[in-house]
Amino acid sequence: MSKIAFVFPGQGSQSVGMGKDLYEYSDIAKEYLRKANDIMEFDISKIMFEGPPDDLKQTNITQPSLFIHSMILIKLIGDKIKSNCTAGHSLGEYTANAYAGTFDFENGLKLVKTRGILMKNSGTIAPGTMAALIGMSEKQVIEICRKASSKGIIQPANFNCPGQIVISGSDEAIDEAILIAKDEPYKCRIAKKLEVSAAFHSELMKTSDNELRVAIDNTKFFNPSIPIYSNTNALPLTEPEEIRNALKEQLTSPVLWDKLIRNMISNGVSKFFEIGSGKVLSGLIKKINPDVNVLNISSVEDLNSI
Repeated sequence: MSKIAFVFPGQGSQSVGMGKDLYEYSDIAKEYLRKANDIMEFDISKIMFEGPPDDLKQTNITQPSLFIHSMILIKLIGDKIKSNCTAGHSLGEYTANAYAGTFDFENGLKLVKTRGILMKNSGTIAPGTMAALIGMSEKQVIEICRKASSKGIIQPANFNCPGQIVISGSDEAIDEAILIAKDEPYKCRIAKKLEVSAAFHSELMKTSDNELRVAIDNTKFFNPSIPIYSNTNALPLTEPEEIRNALKEQLTSPVLWDKLIRNMISNGVSKFFEIGSGKVLSGLIKKINPDVNVLNISSVEDLNSI
C-alpha cells in the first residue's frame, strides 16, 4: 500500500503575508493566532501578515511564524487527508512532532519560541554564517570543510538533496571554504553565503545547547500517533525519549534531509504534502526522486482544492 507523508518547512520558507488569508477565512485560524500572540507576548500575527521582511527573517520570529502557519493549516485540513508518517526540516521537525501529537500546539510553540530566542542569542555570542555548495558530492564537501577548518569551526549542516549541501561555521572558515570550493580540483559551480543570522546546525550553536535541553526535558512528551523521521539519523522515531534526544542533538548536528526522504520512499511513501509556507521542500524532494507525487498546502485556495 502506498503511503502519504506530511513534511513541514524550516527557515527560509517564510514570506510576508503568510497566514493572512487563513485568518480572514477561518475562526479557527483567528483563535490559533490569538493564542500564539498570548504565548509570544507580542503581536506575531502582525509581522506574519505585514512584515517588514527584515523582522520576519529574524530567527526568533521566523521559527514561531512557520510553526504557527503550518499548525493552522493542519487544523483546517482535519481528516480530509491522513498521513502515515511525518518529518520536518530543522524547525519543521518540531511542527512534525506537534502534528503527530508528541506535544500540543501551546507547548510546541513555547518550545519553538525558546529555541528561536536561544539560537538568535547564539548568533550574537558565537557569530557565524552558512553557505550553499551546489554541484558537490558529500565526500567533496566533507573534504572542503576539513581543509577550511584551519580557519575556525566549520561543518556540513544540511544534506538537502543530491548536489545541494549547506555548510555552517565561523565567518573566516566559511570564507575559506568558498575559496577552496571554487578553486582546483573542485571548481564548484555555485558557492555562496546564505542570508542567515548565525551558524545553524554547527558546534557554534553549543552556547544554546544546555538551555534548549532543559526546555525539552521540561516539556511533556506523548507517544506520537505516527512515526516521525528524524533530521539527525533519518530514521522513523516513535518513542518519546528517542524523540527528545533527536531534538536535542539536532541543534548542532547536520540535517540529513536527502537520506530521510529516501528512507521514507523505501518504506512505501509515494505521495508527499508540504504543509506550510513556500515550496522549498517540494523542490528538494523532486530532486531526490522525480517519480514521487509532491503537493503543497499553504493557502485557503490549496485547502479548498483538497
